[in-house]
Amino acid sequence: MPPSRLPLRLVLLAALALGAVLLLGFVVATLNSLLEFYQRVVALPLWLRVPLVLAGALALAVLAWLLLRLARPARKTSVLAPVAASREGVEQRIDALRARRAETAELEAELVELDRRRASGEVYVALFGEISTGKSSLIRALAPEAATAIDVRGGTTRAVAHHRGRLRDGRELVLADVPGSGEVDGSVHEQLARDEALRAHAVVYLTATDLTRAQDAELAWLAGFRKPLLLALNKADLYDDAERDALLRRFEQRYAKRVRAIVAISAGGRERFERALADGRRETVERERRPAIDALLDALGAITAPGADGLETGREAAVLAEVGRRSDALARATAARESAATVTKYTRRAIVGAMAAVAPGSDILIQGALGTALVRELARIHGVAVRELDIEGLLSRVGLTVRNTTAIVLAIAGNALKAFPGLGTLGGGVLHAIAYGLVFDSLGHALAETLAEHATLDAADVESRVRALLAQPARERVERVARLALEAVRSDERGEAR
Repeated sequence: MPPSRLPLRLVLLAALALGAVLLLGFVVATLNSLLEFYQRVVALPLWLRVPLVLAGALALAVLAWLLLRLARPARKTSVLAPVAASREGVEQRIDALRARRAETAELEAELVELDRRRASGEVYVALFGEISTGKSSLIRALAPEAATAIDVRGGTTRAVAHHRGRLRDGRELVLADVPGSGEVDGSVHEQLARDEALRAHAVVYLTATDLTRAQDAELAWLAGFRKPLLLALNKADLYDDAERDALLRRFEQRYAKRVRAIVAISAGGRERFERALADGRRETVERERRPAIDALLDALGAITAPGADGLETGREAAVLAEVGRRSDALARATAARESAATVTKYTRRAIVGAMAAVAPGSDILIQGALGTALVRELARIHGVAVRELDIEGLLSRVGLTVRNTTAIVLAIAGNALKAFPGLGTLGGGVLHAIAYGLVFDSLGHALAETLAEHATLDAADVESRVRALLAQPARERVERVARLALEAVRSDERGEAR
């Protein structure tokens, strides 16, 4: 006869009953202890009771803070965090980038130029604006001895040129004639203009008409650096009095809070027009227009009155902010470059490990160790602190993804073999290795993108990206992984031959 199961059930019921009794006893004892503690606290004198209650509340608050800190995800470190616009912070970032073999020569040159201009003690003023607004003509009016080419076609300034001008009180200014913005295919020239505007102590924004949306954005960008900024309406003599006054009123309404002064000027320059002759013929005449820049000279004299030393703080802040922004961009580019090299390195190791695994289950151990190392290295590159639990959780989620997409990955790997003669004859071992290579390539790129965008180890986001990369891999990725497998096979064959 089969043994009866009644004794086992009775044992289980007894165990459950005993557990319930113990739990009830624990609850009762706890409540009793709390009530006794409360009664004792109430019985204490007020001068002792209040500090005791406050100490207990403080202890609970500290305990809650510790629990929250332990439960909160790891926070990003400062490796790729935007640096403050201070000289020390910028130099530290440049040093760190140089140690990572990033191209920092332009950033270092900008700091050298910052120091050179400070030491010179001269006041720099940049003339900024779109093409054909008369910047070169204004330079010629402010610095008559400057050899500045004037061309009615516009867009003739291709590099930054410096000229010495003189104010009414005899003080000298260094005037920077920069390329005009808004030129077709002129992004390089426009960047030169923006850089020089940042290096200057003050900026004159020149326009010949009402500001477009792009010009309005440029003016707002310049005003954001909080350095002296003038808005000058050039070619004012081409407007009648009513038109000119209406345009200046619109400028006052829109830009009075952004700029120090708004002036109307005529920079002169050459103009062409047709005139009718007595015999009925028409001829084209070119002549010089007399400059009228007194209002601009007065405004420049007022804003540059503090001298180079008084204006240096704003200029330095603008330059350091731009150098800091570029260093941040360079840090991101450096991290992307290092991430790509790291992903390739671990993809190759995953392929070699998969081909070297002989014992059942040994490939799982190999790939697990490589996956952990890959996550750690990418997190270090992107300056994100990760915990072992975070890494295990991520690999666990991606492990599910791999199992769910094994058939797809193997099919992709099989198609890749067709592009590389010789691999197809090596059978399933190579297929297995390429499949693992695709998984590691997808995991590495997905993780790098997540770290770059979110600055944290978001396992759900990584898994989503891995699924997308494995479901529809680019041909270039498949061929690259297959090429790594081919190199591993050939390297193994050469080893056996030796």
